[in-house]
Amino acid sequence: LEEIPRPVQDSGNILKQGYLEKRSREPSFFGSEWHKRWCVLTQRNFFYYANEKSKQPKGSFPIERYRARLASQLRKDSRKKCCFQLLCPGKRSYEFTAPSPAEAEDWVEQIQFLLKDLSSLTIPCEEEDEDEEEEEEELSKDLDSSDSMNNSHNSTLIPEEPSPELEGDDIYEVLPGEIPNSQ
Repeated sequence: LEEIPRPVQDSGNILKQGYLEKRSREPSFFGSEWHKRWCVLTQRNFFYYANEKSKQPKGSFPIERYRARLASQLRKDSRKKCCFQLLCPGKRSYEFTAPSPAEAEDWVEQIQFLLKDLSSLTIPCEEEDEDEEEEEEELSKDLDSSDSMNNSHNSTLIPEEPSPELEGDDIYEVLPGEIPNSQ
């Protein structure tokens, strides 16, 4: 069995991968250049490599806050229905051509699904423990403050320390309205 090359270290995070044509940033003398790239979408990043076996990406960017959309205006030829863009205000946009219109739609849908998931209110697993601890701390602070408010408003509560009039080491609680037994 031949091992399939995995360019991304954490291959478990790969949501989609495949060859796309990526438009270069600087257009050449003959117009814009399209280069075939092995593209990998993970839960947090978009990577592009020279080919499937490359170990180092030619580029990558965090996918969060990007927007994916089909963009037939990018090309004038027969492949125009295979184009899509990744856009983010204030950041570089990326333009791709998929092997087919269906494949372009699938890339866009996968990215949109991922972005919706990233922007949802669900707490990612790895951060969950820290957030739960913070919530528990806040909850205990709230309980402490509500207890102290109750104490300040309820003057009939007995302090936790035994009063000096109690004899010996016997410690017991006196409830409001009860009179301790005299021995």
